[in-house]
Amino acid sequence: MVFGLYLALGALAGTLAGLFGIGGGLVIVPVLIFSFGLQGISGEIAAHLAVGTSLATIVFTSISSVRSHHLKGAVRWEVFRPMVAGIVVGAAFGAWTASLLSGPVLELVIGVFVILVGIKMLLDINPKTARPVPGRGGLTGAGGVIGWASAIFGIGGGTLTVPFLSWRSVPMQQAVATSAACGLPIAIAGATTNLWTGWGRPALPDYAVGFVYLPALIGIVATSVLFARFGAVLAHRLDAKLLKRLFAVLLLIVGARFLL
Repeated sequence: MVFGLYLALGALAGTLAGLFGIGGGLVIVPVLIFSFGLQGISGEIAAHLAVGTSLATIVFTSISSVRSHHLKGAVRWEVFRPMVAGIVVGAAFGAWTASLLSGPVLELVIGVFVILVGIKMLLDINPKTARPVPGRGGLTGAGGVIGWASAIFGIGGGTLTVPFLSWRSVPMQQAVATSAACGLPIAIAGATTNLWTGWGRPALPDYAVGFVYLPALIGIVATSVLFARFGAVLAHRLDAKLLKRLFAVLLLIVGARFLL
């Protein structure tokens, strides 16, 4: 039954990613925290395990996404390359930062972030194109901040990278594609650091390697890529604006659950 839940979670995360262009981590992390609680996993490590596992799934799911965007010529590699160094260092530091927080505090931080994203989606708040793409130093610094925050929340960074690139005058399609490329180094650095910081921690369940829970990783990856394509098809057939608002309300409810 539990593995079936992970398969369903992967399908949900993939569908939402295809529908709204957001990373599945925004869905995966809260659901995994609730799931781990039901499995009796200690609250001191449940959030850390959810974040690490989410980042590990993104390693696999982002490869297909990056390849698809690259074949369409939408990835701005000249923007991506300067960001990579900052992303890798920032993501490793972010995963290490998360490991220093207690389980309840990390859940609180995730809850606040989920609520903020929900408000942004509900009100359709988007930065206006205002400035040109920054130089190499500015892109590296931005990559560091995005990588650090993304690794704490267990996401691929699209929620942060797309608004930043859009604000810096990168067309939306290219911003989404470049953000997808940025998600891969974020996930690799974040997941690797979570393997290290969680290694040998007490109360880890069976089949956990550091802060990565293998049954959840396998189940989510098995269905998320396939359903991401399904979500992309639905995006052209359904009222995306209404669905986005409904999803935003769901995020607000989930975030509030973490704060209460």
